[in-house]
Amino acid sequence: METVKVKNPLSLKEELLAFVFRAYQDTGGAYPALEWVENKPSPDDFESFRKVYEPFLEFRLRDEFDELYVLRDKNGRIIGTVALVYNFEGKEAWWVPEEIKNEKTGLIEFFMVDPAYKGKGYGSKLLEFAVNRLKELGKEPCVVTFPQLDAYSYYLRKGFEKVMNYKEFVVLKKRE
Repeated sequence: METVKVKNPLSLKEELLAFVFRAYQDTGGAYPALEWVENKPSPDDFESFRKVYEPFLEFRLRDEFDELYVLRDKNGRIIGTVALVYNFEGKEAWWVPEEIKNEKTGLIEFFMVDPAYKGKGYGSKLLEFAVNRLKELGKEPCVVTFPQLDAYSYYLRKGFEKVMNYKEFVVLKKRE
């Protein structure tokens, strides 16, 4: 299985909605956090999830991600994603502290592995790919995440260190 760059991210919107919903179900509604939603949809209700998440996903695919990569299984189903954000010019990105919105920073975003494929090394492969791609571009790999998510301790195990708290998030940076 290889990590493939998506030329037209919006073309995968439907497939990505289903993929992200599987992560939402697996985390009992913890991820994606949907922190802007007052009454979060049940992890069993795809249509309600779609209603709140689809506009945000569309925005991210169209305006935010500089590069999007997917990993597919032998049947062509998406089993992992990772996006890179490194051009902050004209982007809102309210969850990113101003101090790191610069030409040196490269954010690893939208990093997920299908629950059915967890623990098989695909996440490590995707994360390593993202770190190497950002370094290739001359960027410092960073992550903005929630400290209560399992992802937080995962990043720490993978060589990231906390550099700051920001709002309800933490900013992590890959150690050299």
